[in-house]
Amino acid sequence: MDSMDSIEEFQKFLYDKTLDGRRINVLALVGAGLSAPSGVVPSNIGDTDGDNVWRNYSFIDLATLDAFDSNPALVWLYYALKRHQALKAEPNEGHKVLAQLSNLNDKFNLLTISQNMDGLHHRSGHNREKLLEFHGSLFNVKCTNFMCYYSKYTLKDPLTDSLDVTKYEDSENTQLPIINSLDQLPLCPDCLSNGEKYLLRPGVIWFGESLPLYLIDQADEFIIENDIDLLLVIGTSHTVWPTSSYIDVIKNNGGDIAVFNIVEDSEIDKIKETSKIGRAHV
Repeated sequence: MDSMDSIEEFQKFLYDKTLDGRRINVLALVGAGLSAPSGVVPSNIGDTDGDNVWRNYSFIDLATLDAFDSNPALVWLYYALKRHQALKAEPNEGHKVLAQLSNLNDKFNLLTISQNMDGLHHRSGHNREKLLEFHGSLFNVKCTNFMCYYSKYTLKDPLTDSLDVTKYEDSENTQLPIINSLDQLPLCPDCLSNGEKYLLRPGVIWFGESLPLYLIDQADEFIIENDIDLLLVIGTSHTVWPTSSYIDVIKNNGGDIAVFNIVEDSEIDKIKETSKIGRAHV
């Protein structure tokens, strides 16, 4: 599918599938390409494009536990900026359509697996019980104390006065705020109440960290327990794991696949030859 007719054909496919009153099982795999029209610069694990250099630091220099341990102020300044930029962005029509599907329980049994950390799914009204954020969220914070399970979703901006992005976001020539004390960074309130100081960290998956097994289990259970009628591949590629594995599983099980990408992917293009839906450029 490579024209406007492909969108109409996709709409007809959904309409025909729901004519008999049966809910159709839909799995959506979402990557950075969905948020690009909202102005969000890719910065997830597996992204190969986008601006992954900030103030002469590469993304991998900032997105590791070692980086956080050695310079938590620098890492927090970077993620404070990412949070601020994501908050300025607005969910686009793609986010909103997925959100609508997630709430049409009488017609669609949907699960969205997102590799994005920008929080736009939440802000579009996506049913949270039908959303798995494999790479975490910029708006989750969690304690670094292994004995503490504090975790919170917060849109507060800035998290501390020292992380006020407006002081350094406009130009990379602007001096970063000077942070000399852990007290200037987000601290765990539960540990503080016990007389201990432990930093909060961004609730995202860094390089070297495994994807949460409970999320993978939920995704596997959804695929095993439901005969997937339709797989939506939105703004992601076959080169990213575990996206590639899910695409292959649904293909091998005979499910239809609709691809919504603006970047060509040779491996995904091969799949359209055996799929009733194929590829749509949107």
